[in-house]
Amino acid sequence: MNFEGTYVAMVTPFDKNGEIDEEGFRSNINYLIENGVNGLLGAGTTGESATLTHDEHQKIIEILIDEVNGRVKTLAGAGSNSTKEAIDLAKFSEDIGADAALVITPYYNKPQSHGLIEHYKLIADSINIPIIAYNVPSRTGINMDVDTIVEIAKIDNLNAIKEASGSVDKISDIYRALQNEDLENDFNILSGEDSLTLPIMSVGGTGVISASANVDPRRMVLMVNNILDGNYNKALELHYEMLDLIRALFIESNPVPAKTAMNLMGLPSGPLRKPLVKINDENLEILKKALKDSNLI
Repeated sequence: MNFEGTYVAMVTPFDKNGEIDEEGFRSNINYLIENGVNGLLGAGTTGESATLTHDEHQKIIEILIDEVNGRVKTLAGAGSNSTKEAIDLAKFSEDIGADAALVITPYYNKPQSHGLIEHYKLIADSINIPIIAYNVPSRTGINMDVDTIVEIAKIDNLNAIKEASGSVDKISDIYRALQNEDLENDFNILSGEDSLTLPIMSVGGTGVISASANVDPRRMVLMVNNILDGNYNKALELHYEMLDLIRALFIESNPVPAKTAMNLMGLPSGPLRKPLVKINDENLEILKKALKDSNLI
């Protein structure tokens, strides 16, 4: 499967009692599809997966697949620092009808490079749907190197990586290494850093899995589509239009600003789950200004 375009790492909306707001989640799904996204991710980091119970995690994926009903691609968060648990989540995702599984590198236990390769091989062997690996060292404490990424790219149904190490140089090195192995057409690089999506795509990336697109899907879709069409002048214009908002949406730990912004915009979002707490007053004013300047509130 080819992964290109704009995918949204969706927030998980909660009601006033802190339970999953199913109606709100379905409403957000339709809002994003109406704004032209290519796919939606449920139960990822932006969806506060670290504080979802297993039952809640599965419920989010079930709602996502049911409401999308084939209109766009559905990505299921299926990562864990336990290979067995990741396999179980990946199998569930396949059984329930997800188009692909997003599998973060194991966090906290910091496996060796050959351990990472084995981890992804075992998951891939357990399912038939595509897998997107997710490298986000700021969250996991481990940064997959280029050689390891090329090795996992050789796994049959491991089709992409969401790369969030923050280095455009690394993207260039990954893409060149994939070319050397004739893998560049079989393995997609997706931006995991919203503010770097344009430069990442300019050196070989094919899209983004975006948190900020929960708040401003229209312009993210427009920018990514213009890059894919080769209209870099328009894409550059959109990049700079969104830059202050994207920075504001990461001024505190994701998804704190994104959920705050959605609440300000009247989109279903609700409270955060502890240990995440509400944004501080100074940062709230910065976020409000960015939203007003973007004509979103």
